[in-house]
Parts: sequence; C-alpha cells; structure tokens
Amino acid sequence: MSSPVVKRSIVIAGHKTSVSLEDAFWQGLKEIAVLRQMTLSDLVASIDTGRHHGNLSSAIRLFVLDYYRAQGSDPRKAADPLHEDATPQSVSFAG
Repeated sequence: MSSPVVKRSIVIAGHKTSVSLEDAFWQGLKEIAVLRQMTLSDLVASIDTGRHHGNLSSAIRLFVLDYYRAQGSDPRKAADPLHEDATPQSVSFAG
C-alpha cells in the first residue's frame, strides 16, 4: 500500500506555509501534538525553529521518526524527544 506525498498548508509564526508529507508522518505529527498538549501549528513552529538544514518537510519527517525511535528505547525521551538528556540523533534536524 502506498502513502502518497500530500501538500498541506499550515500557519506557523503568523504566516502560511505548505509542507509535503506522507499521511503516516502527518498522522504521527498530529499524535505527538496531542500528547504534548500543543497545537499542530505550535509543534511545527518549534520544529522549524530547531532545524539547521534541509526543508521543513524533511525536518518534520526526522522529528516524527526520532520521536517514535525514542519511544522504543527510552520512555522519558518519547514524552519529549527534545529532552535535554536526548542523544544527538534525537534532536538533529539535519537531512
């Protein structure tokens, strides 16, 4: 089963932007926002602020991947993948 990339619009930091994500990453991002009690826009804004390289869509994919990787290895990191004790891989937005 394929998961086509879909372009979605979101408002971050007061301006509208679009991100192209597969549905699985979009669903994962929404789940993380709910668990962190954040709006989707606020979560994407924090990812955008923390990225150093690459585009926003790539940064979101890496963030979601790192979140679920951390969940499997350390429950504290799963609750907050940007936790100060997180490994460098779990906070890197480089693509």
